Amino acid sequence: MRTEVHQVADGTFLVHGNHVNWVILKDGDAVTLVDTGYPGDRQGLLESLAEVGSSPQAVAAVLITHAHNDHLGSAEYLRGTHGTPVYLHPAEVPHARRDFLQQATIADVLRNSWRPGVVPWAVHVIRVGGTADHPVAAPEPFPAQGALDLPGRPVPVHTPGHTDGHCVYHLPDAGIVITGDALVSGHATSRVQGPQLVLDFFQHDRARAMASLDLIGALDGDTLLPGHGPVHHGPVRAAAELALSRAS
Repeated sequence: MRTEVHQVADGTFLVHGNHVNWVILKDGDAVTLVDTGYPGDRQGLLESLAEVGSSPQAVAAVLITHAHNDHLGSAEYLRGTHGTPVYLHPAEVPHARRDFLQQATIADVLRNSWRPGVVPWAVHVIRVGGTADHPVAAPEPFPAQGALDLPGRPVPVHTPGHTDGHCVYHLPDAGIVITGDALVSGHATSRVQGPQLVLDFFQHDRARAMASLDLIGALDGDTLLPGHGPVHHGPVRAAAELALSRAS
């Protein structure tokens, strides 16, 4: 599958891979990469960097929203091959090392296999390497608080629930929030379009995931770049409120 690269603002690109997204923030020759897709998305990841006029060597850092395999897939490849630092919330660093795993289990998937889309999604996950183990050998906590000194000047915001250390990334000057899996606009296992939470069996702590919608809604912006689904245009607060109402 070929990736689809969509420019959503100056220097900001949302990339659709195999049922998962990543974001490229570009400033001159350097880029920040937010998430990396599934292991099977690697070629598409490299192609997306080339499409925006960049390269793996130009990636100043990889920022991870959360350490699930569909977001962590090529982080260790970039770190090990090109020396790219991989940054996460401190609570997510041991998760990226695979000291533990906060992810839906095979048993969770089997219990939910009656839901529309779950079985085809599970088959797809296996095909793109989503069940393989791809820990990051030396993940690092964010080097500073507030805006990071990286292309795009992203501001990490801790939004626990999907995992303990999940973060969204706010681009205040552009009015953009990169939401990972804390707030999505679609998913292969969902029949709903637009702002929503992922299904409950994907959440490590559903109550905290719902509470984190308030944190997202408080961010100033009118564009969401989710980990799954298309770009969503509209007030961030309204999107968070809609997702909360659908989850209640």
